[in-house]
Amino acid sequence: MTKLFLKTILFILPYLNFLGLQAQKNYIEKTGDVFQIAIPAAAFASTLIWQSNDKPHWQFCKSMALSVISTHTLKRLIDKERPNGGRYSFPSGHTTAAFTGAAFLQKRYGWRVGIPSYLAASFVGWSRVYANKHDYWDVLGGTILGISCSYVFTKKLADEKFAVSIGRQNSVNTLNLTIAF
Repeated sequence: MTKLFLKTILFILPYLNFLGLQAQKNYIEKTGDVFQIAIPAAAFASTLIWQSNDKPHWQFCKSMALSVISTHTLKRLIDKERPNGGRYSFPSGHTTAAFTGAAFLQKRYGWRVGIPSYLAASFVGWSRVYANKHDYWDVLGGTILGISCSYVFTKKLADEKFAVSIGRQNSVNTLNLTIAF
């Protein structure tokens, strides 16, 4: 699953560069912008690869829809000023999107997938503070909102169908993926 996440990021990165991201002032902000799309994209892609009877693609879509609606409703209601002087700071939409995807991956596939996803999502939040778009309260609000929205709809994939483990074979570290049909 971690491999899928990395492949999705590497696949999406060149295409996003042509969508106006080259106008961003620094690499950290640009990388955060890419990750806030790549993490949910990897979560959605996982639902198409490891399908099950509990309709995981709908679980993800409902989680993301709740996340987007909640984020933009709160932004308009609270109308907090951004550190750079702009409007609609709370909660951070980038952070909310990233944590919605990361929480979906963690709840559905477990902590071995969740930890790298949460680390990448945390980078998104930090990049928003670094770029002077949000303060830490905005990021914390986005984190809580994103995780909460995913936890409302996401169901764990049955353990007997999917497993990720780390091991060692012939003096080489391995990442093992087991899928039962």
